[in-house]
Order: sequence, then structure tokens, then C-alpha cells
Amino acid sequence: MRAYTTAHLSLPLPEGHPFPLYKYGGVAEALKGLLPVLPAPEVPREALFLAHEASYLEKLFGEGLSREESLRLGLPFSQALLRRALHAAGGTLAAALDALKTGLGLNLSGGTHHAFPGRAEGYSLFNDVAVAIFWLRAKEGFSGRVLVVDLDAHQGNGTAFFFREDPSVFTLSLHGERNYPLKKEKSDLDVGLPDGTGDEAYLWALEGALEKARAFRPDLVFYNAGVDVLKGDRFGRLALSPEGVRRRDERVFRFVKALGAPLVVVMGGGYNRDPRLTVEAHAATYRLALSSLA
Repeated sequence: MRAYTTAHLSLPLPEGHPFPLYKYGGVAEALKGLLPVLPAPEVPREALFLAHEASYLEKLFGEGLSREESLRLGLPFSQALLRRALHAAGGTLAAALDALKTGLGLNLSGGTHHAFPGRAEGYSLFNDVAVAIFWLRAKEGFSGRVLVVDLDAHQGNGTAFFFREDPSVFTLSLHGERNYPLKKEKSDLDVGLPDGTGDEAYLWALEGALEKARAFRPDLVFYNAGVDVLKGDRFGRLALSPEGVRRRDERVFRFVKALGAPLVVVMGGGYNRDPRLTVEAHAATYRLALSSLA
């Protein structure tokens, strides 16, 4: 068992930028004693072209994003940003291959679910989960059903768009109804929650959503385990406690174990005003995945 990280990659950001670069190194450090934490490999360019529009990728690898496109992304475009995104997507692909071999794959990055086939937005240059699924289909001979359980506080709009007409992929998104993105895409199952939703209401909604997804009988599950659902998150607007997040993860892992399907865990969002809470919540998710499923 191993995990992948982008902590070895730098990313210069403007002073005061809210992107939580600290958490990638922090989570990798917190898990070091439990399993090997390896630098995420760069995703094959061919994998990107399987999922994303060629014109978009050619622009990224050529002149890069315009100022307007960078504003939509929320990050200034740079070669360092592009490199990090290539390795984050590569980590998810490597974790997916691990999951098919061992039952569990872990990427301490990824979950960039706002990227569309032809555009970047919401801190997401590439949709790493979509890239992995397209590669598994085209290059690894995988033809099974895929469930994406997206429990980031924000709707996985890009992922929903990628698979809106694909009956072999079921997208489930539990998110803040009034939160970003303002224009939601249609997942196979969307559960919108009011601002301030706490542990019990959240867990009740999650139980119902997982029960509906069970009928899909997936052969592989991707779990976007964002911790921006925690109370005090700068962007999440929900109000789970650390114990509530643990119970959320416990339900997901119990659900996956009952299915007998391989699981890929990706990091997703987390922007708590207390950086230690963000790091510990992410690390706790991966620890629980290991103890529950490894």
C-alpha cells in the first residue's frame, strides 16, 4: 500500500492568496509513518487528450491561460501551476491503478472536480477523476461501472458535465446548495444542503444518498473526500465537527466495503481558518481508509 503526493512541487502565489498549499506537505508528513508516500508521477499527455478537448490542452501547453481564464480558475497561470496539475492528475491515475490491483488507491492531492472538458475553473486545471476513468477505459481494459462519491462542500460540476450522458458512470454530489458554483450541472444524484448544515442532518442526507447509489452496483468507486465541510472553513459554509467528518468517512468506507468494490480516495477541498484542522481532517480520512479497507 502506498500514497501519492504533490508536496514536492512548489507553487509561487501572490501574498495572501487563499489556496491552501500548506496542506499537501502537512498531510504527507502526517502519514509518513503509516505507508510509503511517493511523489505523484506526471500524468501521460495521452491521458489528458482522452478526456479533455484538444484545443484547450494545446492552449495550456502553448500560450497558457488568459487573465480572464485565470480569474475563472482562481489562480494565476504559471508553468509551476501546470506542472502541479499534471502530477496531481498523475497521482489519481496511479491511485486508480493501485485500487484495481489491491482494492485501495490513495492520492494526497486531486479532487479537481470543477474542470470541464474545455475549460478550467475553481482551482481545477484538469479533472483528475475524469482523466483516470477515460484512461482505464481506453488503456487498461476496464469496462465496469464507476461511482463517483463527491462529498466536497461544492458541487462537482465539471465531473457531472463529463459524464452526463454516460450510463456507466454514476455521479453523486452532496454539497452546499447556495455555494459555489452558482450554476450547478446535473449529477446523477445531487443533494443540496442549506448553509450551516451540521453533523446529524448531513449524515442523514448521506445515508439516503448512498442507499440510492447502492442500486447502481459499481465496480469501482472514486471518493472526493473534501474537508471543506468542516465548521470554520473559509469557503465551505457547512458546519460539520471533526467527529462528524470521521463519521462521514466511516459511512463511505463501510458502504464501499459492503459493495466489495475497489476505492480511490482523492483529497478535495479544505480551507479552514485553522490550518491544523484542515491538515488533521485530511490525514484522518486517509488513516481511516487504511484501517477500514487496506
